[in-house]
Amino acid sequence: MARVLKTSLLTVLFGFLLFGVLAGPATAVAPVPRVDGNLIRDARTGKEFVPHGVNWPSFEYACQQGWGYSNLGATPATAQAMLEWNIDTVRMPLNQDCWLGEDGMPKAALFDPLPLTPDGYRNAVEEFVTDLNDAGIVVILDLHWSAPPGYVADGLRPMPDSRSDEFWVSVAGRFKANPAVIFDLFNEPHSRWDPNRPKSPPGSGMGSWDFNLTWEGWANGGQTATNHADTEYPFTRPRYATTGMAALVEAVRSTGALQPIILSGLDYANDVSRWDDFAPDDRQLIAGFHNYPGQRCNSESCWITEVAELSTQVPVITTEFGQNDCRSDFVRSYMDWADDFHIGYLAWAWWDLDLPGGAPSCTNFALIDDLDGTPTLDYGAALRQHLVSLPPELPEVKQVPKREPQLRITSAWFRKGRLHTVIRLDPDATAPVRASVRLKRSRIRGNPSRNKRLKVVRFGLQPAEGTATASRKIPRLWVPVLIDARYPGDERLLPDQSIRRTKVVRERRR
Repeated sequence: MARVLKTSLLTVLFGFLLFGVLAGPATAVAPVPRVDGNLIRDARTGKEFVPHGVNWPSFEYACQQGWGYSNLGATPATAQAMLEWNIDTVRMPLNQDCWLGEDGMPKAALFDPLPLTPDGYRNAVEEFVTDLNDAGIVVILDLHWSAPPGYVADGLRPMPDSRSDEFWVSVAGRFKANPAVIFDLFNEPHSRWDPNRPKSPPGSGMGSWDFNLTWEGWANGGQTATNHADTEYPFTRPRYATTGMAALVEAVRSTGALQPIILSGLDYANDVSRWDDFAPDDRQLIAGFHNYPGQRCNSESCWITEVAELSTQVPVITTEFGQNDCRSDFVRSYMDWADDFHIGYLAWAWWDLDLPGGAPSCTNFALIDDLDGTPTLDYGAALRQHLVSLPPELPEVKQVPKREPQLRITSAWFRKGRLHTVIRLDPDATAPVRASVRLKRSRIRGNPSRNKRLKVVRFGLQPAEGTATASRKIPRLWVPVLIDARYPGDERLLPDQSIRRTKVVRERRR
């Protein structure tokens, strides 16, 4: 649905100030992000805030694997090391079961005589949020691992479940007085392909979708999803009913929390092509985008047509991006591009890893070689170099380049005195298609001169979601023979460089 995003700057800034006063002094150092149209602003100054930083994993998996609430390094020293990279935003993945204390989580620590508890987990999360905020860093809290009742949150599920709204009521209720926090409601919504599932019809081979997430299901839930982490096969467990983004937004707002909310797109957050058509009605929404070399939308042409286009309507944050070949060409290219459009980005991941066989940690997206923040070569070094070289304010936003309208006349037929026309073009087209039809006089016996007469009738077709149709009555004794169409251009699309033309058939083809 279309959403009203614009509001007066005076109203926004008043809300910023009120929110900051209610928060108290504990987070006065960190920016206070608030959505203003398609921008994020810092409520303290009213200036645009474009997040740049990293992901800090481990709260999602350490508590489930039984060796602590998180990795070593959830301390003020880590926050200070991040400041040396010019990091202003950190995303913290969380575990639904560990936070809620469901399904035996958090698991007993292997090397710690003291048991892990839900209260201990929540306190550990809040303590690190405070450490980061006190260093001037905004924190994004992300629901990363979840599972429906009766199953442990041991990995990434396709969509939220029946307990995810309870999770967000609890998390948002705890942090609603902290304006330096953003809520990322679900990590990577996605479909699940089953290579062991027979295709339809029987006998046509193996491999088909076990769960095909739709944009309607993304928004409103109601689908039944595969109850396995995204790396698990075969699928043997009962399926579960999904919860949509609208319900999670409502859960957050029910607590009185005013903070911005991130909603990540489909296909592991790499598809934001219809985000604005289905996002819930809320003035503080941000689109979440993930970007890795192996994903579909991993080229500048796609970034422009999907990501930059969306950023003209709502703020976009690349809440994950990276590469795991110990090189930096992809991340450098993306950061340079994103800077032009003021799209924020958070690299995966700030972790110090010892991999089996002595493999370089950068092969698992590690940005650092130690807890002091020594960057890995070349991946971590590229991010650090880029962040420290960013100017205090980015240059003016680059305009999204216009693209071709891709107009084509798919059918034109004449039947029972009416001309029927169907034209396909870019779904973003808003201006009327300009069409003209050449008419020929019907054959009149005994008057050859009148049989040769021609005339042209011009008319417009208003497009809607990529289709423009018209049904026009043709004057008696005239027959349409040829139709031309062109697109005049609009704020997103170029005008046609050439006229599209097709013959009119006398009867509709069946």
